[in-house]
Amino acid sequence: MFENLDARLLARRLRDAGYSFESVADRLGDAAIDALARNTTPATRDALGADTDAQADLIRLFMLHDALPADRVARALGQPAPWVDAGLLAAVAPGGATDLVAAVEIRPYAATSDPGTPGAFDGWVAHDLLPTLDGRLDRPRPDYVLGLSPASSTLAQMTIRRPVGSALDLGTGCGVQSLHLATHADRVVATDLNPRAVSFARLTGALNELILDVREGSLYEPVCDETFDLIVTNPPYVMSPPTGERLVYREGGFTGDRLVEQVVRGGGARLNPGGTLQVLGNWAMTDDASWQDRLAGWIRPTGADALVLQRERLDVYEYIEVWLHDAGLVGDPSYATRYREWLDYFAAQGITGVGMGWIMLHNAGRDQPDLTFEEWPHAVVQPVGVAFAAHQAGVADADIGDDDLLEATWVLHPGVDLETLGRPGEADPEHVVYRQRYGFGRAVEVDTALGAVLGASDGELDTATLITAVADILDADAEALADELLPRLRELIRQGYLSREGGPAT
Repeated sequence: MFENLDARLLARRLRDAGYSFESVADRLGDAAIDALARNTTPATRDALGADTDAQADLIRLFMLHDALPADRVARALGQPAPWVDAGLLAAVAPGGATDLVAAVEIRPYAATSDPGTPGAFDGWVAHDLLPTLDGRLDRPRPDYVLGLSPASSTLAQMTIRRPVGSALDLGTGCGVQSLHLATHADRVVATDLNPRAVSFARLTGALNELILDVREGSLYEPVCDETFDLIVTNPPYVMSPPTGERLVYREGGFTGDRLVEQVVRGGGARLNPGGTLQVLGNWAMTDDASWQDRLAGWIRPTGADALVLQRERLDVYEYIEVWLHDAGLVGDPSYATRYREWLDYFAAQGITGVGMGWIMLHNAGRDQPDLTFEEWPHAVVQPVGVAFAAHQAGVADADIGDDDLLEATWVLHPGVDLETLGRPGEADPEHVVYRQRYGFGRAVEVDTALGAVLGASDGELDTATLITAVADILDADAEALADELLPRLRELIRQGYLSREGGPAT
């Protein structure tokens, strides 16, 4: 696909017409942009009115799926024949007149970042036409290549953006993760089992003038024994029966959650020292083991540290309904039959529910890997990749002996708020909470002693001195108070409340 497409020329035409994210967003306004994210077009049509300038026609062509006269397409993109030959456009003949429609979508896509943080770019993503625009429920082709989605945005936000030498975009799809990775990785390899996805990823890279090494193959087969500093993936994790509709972008042909298991087990062996694997996926809930124990069984053999956050849990009925709708089967005569086939499949596999969330492995080289599993349905502060990086730093900071912790000087993160709760008229609060305005948005209730130590952790005095001073105020034994507070302080260090003096405030 697209072998004869001049991506550099296409990008220049798009840019000259003002078909960039910022320009399009300024023209359409927030309501239309939000509506397009919901796959509806009336707000955009209202914003464009009867305008027929080049930018408006590119919006109509690639975002609204409108058919346009050849002369208007030529004004925006140049002579259309080469674009038709290359598979970008297709001819239709309504009422005997030949018009042109987009055969693929080219969506403006931009990402911003904080100053000094990699990840910002402004370009385009190429993918198959949306089958659900304006309420349509067209059944997508089996090798359909998905465009921008909540899942792809979530993975982009959870990725750690530190500069790295090499990165792997596993299951690249249309290539959106590779766009982000290219801003902070010297070398990006992208893989996908779907040949159509490989073609789209290459087109996305070429439109954005990026050098991407895109390879076809399943899971880690295309990279053999290569290792990477960063691996990111939103793999085809959907658990579905082996019969009926199958979409390559969401289903990998493995039984149950075996695909995600293989991603995790295989990823650990392909991380350089200090390397990170970040996975957006789901996993089976069963009656014979907790989800934490099941995932720990995948992770322990890798020898890596891990942070696994289960963001959501669906019962089997909710899960099935989500993916039957995604496949365009709502209203189809086969819907009830397929629903029952999914239920029978889950029952045979012993699957009683599905967990959805985030997995991070870190090849920290620790003799005793640090494994953390949490239910975390709470709101987080985006981009949450900063919090994953802070977790790695916190685990490293906390991996010291008690004497070293006492001798160190710690600083309370400036993004921590102090909250007090109590009954009106009472002199003292019933609850004192230290809450993070950053990262995972954690909150911890503290007593008088712990709150006093945290509040005084400003980089001036070491922990031993602070505990001794608090013990004197409370008329308590300093050694006993230290024994009580050290485990709690260590956990707060792991959670990013405290960092070493001079350390980054992540």
